[in-house]
Amino acid sequence: MINVTALGELLIDFTTEGTNDAGLPIFTANPGGAPGNVLVALSSLGEETAFIGCVGKDKFGSLLESTLQAKGVNTSGLIHSNIHTTLAFVKLDGSGDRSFSFCRNPGADIMLAEKELALDLISQSRIFHVGSLSMTDEPVRGATRAALKHAKQHKKLISFDPNLRPLLWRSLDEAKECMLEVMAYADIVKVSEEELEFLTGTKDIDLGAQALSQQFNFSLLFVTQGQHGSSCYCQGTSVFSPGIAVQAIDTTGCGDAFVAGVLHQLLEKTPIDLNLNETEMRSILDFGNSMGAFVATRKGGIPAMPTLEQIAEFRSR
Repeated sequence: MINVTALGELLIDFTTEGTNDAGLPIFTANPGGAPGNVLVALSSLGEETAFIGCVGKDKFGSLLESTLQAKGVNTSGLIHSNIHTTLAFVKLDGSGDRSFSFCRNPGADIMLAEKELALDLISQSRIFHVGSLSMTDEPVRGATRAALKHAKQHKKLISFDPNLRPLLWRSLDEAKECMLEVMAYADIVKVSEEELEFLTGTKDIDLGAQALSQQFNFSLLFVTQGQHGSSCYCQGTSVFSPGIAVQAIDTTGCGDAFVAGVLHQLLEKTPIDLNLNETEMRSILDFGNSMGAFVATRKGGIPAMPTLEQIAEFRSR
């Protein structure tokens, strides 16, 4: 049994590493992409995982495939395209916050077609996880819709992290429409406070969470607030857990690590129980916050994901 299968982008994050003698930026190539980050984090925590997506027939695509395999992620659903592997350039500020630019017009991740879907991986999984970047373009948009329908038909739990990247959408209206379309399938949703405001039009987190929860029938909503902490909403009950103070050097992948932490905690029960009490909600938030804080202290997305032993040591400090 696969615990989590994820569909979406797998790409190279070029992260700044200072400048050369001429004052030009130096970049390090780090494997990344939100769904890949989530799966590697889960695999590092001991979960069985599988990836569905597309990379290029190039050295970056080979690097991404071998990285997932080395981390224990099933790559039988990974397709190779003649289009180049998608690239992202990550600029970090002094506090580790990042901004992105992309080489993706097109990029291999958007070339996944419905006929190429390894639907058997979803059928064998307990949870199917998606983001919204596989909804920006065809043919991967159609593939994502087909995968979501398959997961729902086979009664799989669906996890969704919108992961808004405005530069990759033709318009923000289209982004919002597609995010809400996926949200209608979801059982577990994680949004940042900025994404919650984008989707609901309010800065008030409780009001925004209430609005989303009333519009859709998902069981769990998680709202992350970076270093300040996170909240969980479940059937009219909400719990907030404060963040963990660390010296952040790169926040790339922190939200993905949080998602992995949440899913790992939920997978502890068989069958998975989404009807949580306040103690369970707080425990899940605390673990997710620890995952995000740990990753913030390291460079890159996939390379920063901790093992169970590492996160246990981090939490015991």
